[in-house]
Amino acid sequence: MKPSEPFGLGLFSKMTAPLLSGVDAARHLELLRTARPLVHCLTNEVVQEITANVLLAAGASPAMVVAEEEAGFFAGIAGGVLINIGTPYPSRLRAMHASADAARAAGRPWVLDPVAAGGIPWRDGIIREFVEKQPTVIRGNASEILALAGEKSGGKGVDSTDSSDAAVEGAMRLAGSSGSIVVVTGETDYVTDGVRTLRVTGGDPMATLVVGTGCSLSALVAAFCAVSDDRLTASATACALAKKAAEAARRRSEGPGSFHNASSRLPRCTLPRTSPCTVGRFFPARHAATLKGTVT
Repeated sequence: MKPSEPFGLGLFSKMTAPLLSGVDAARHLELLRTARPLVHCLTNEVVQEITANVLLAAGASPAMVVAEEEAGFFAGIAGGVLINIGTPYPSRLRAMHASADAARAAGRPWVLDPVAAGGIPWRDGIIREFVEKQPTVIRGNASEILALAGEKSGGKGVDSTDSSDAAVEGAMRLAGSSGSIVVVTGETDYVTDGVRTLRVTGGDPMATLVVGTGCSLSALVAAFCAVSDDRLTASATACALAKKAAEAARRRSEGPGSFHNASSRLPRCTLPRTSPCTVGRFFPARHAATLKGTVT
């Protein structure tokens, strides 16, 4: 192992990252639905509606405050902040910078979604400016994370051309260099702080045919981080919730159009306090293979 590598990185290919614990997922989902955090989303203009609906269905409260005159103030009072670089332009970028700065000053968690990183030099420069502001979490697809880690030039527009498995070590390096938790999503999601890594399995390929599923996941990450200081587990719980939503939506849909509508309606559930391993209908016992495991 090289001295500059995060601990465990050189051994990762020989090890299996632990699965997210169902107990931890249950606890974080209960925290979210009890606190109903306000999440300030400066997000891709294409996905604002599905992002707001997903947050509401999960139990959070969304806000899309984009005017640069008030965005920074609002970020300082929100529980969590999302900065999504999907549709950047000068006034929106000023609002994003003000929001990121205000979130840091107020100690609020904020999530960077580096949409299409590695594809356009101008966009890459913008994304680097936000990475330097030390986001709490960076959430991207495999190609975006690899590009930020300096390992390739990016994907096909906003779509990934790499597997999440291939991006794990890059994600660990990026976490180590940025000080952020890094979430790389794909067939398997990985969440790492450069030392610890969790994985989340499940989901459905139909999610890749619907606009906004990744962007709304980034908002969910911000929501869960708003209610927990364990940002690694909080981020992984957001991934698990999104994957279960995709599975449930697929069972009720006939194609991408109906999947879109179904995926933004997360089933409500009651979390029994005396049985944290049972997460109502959303993390039922039959999904134990997906959620069992411990954080080590």
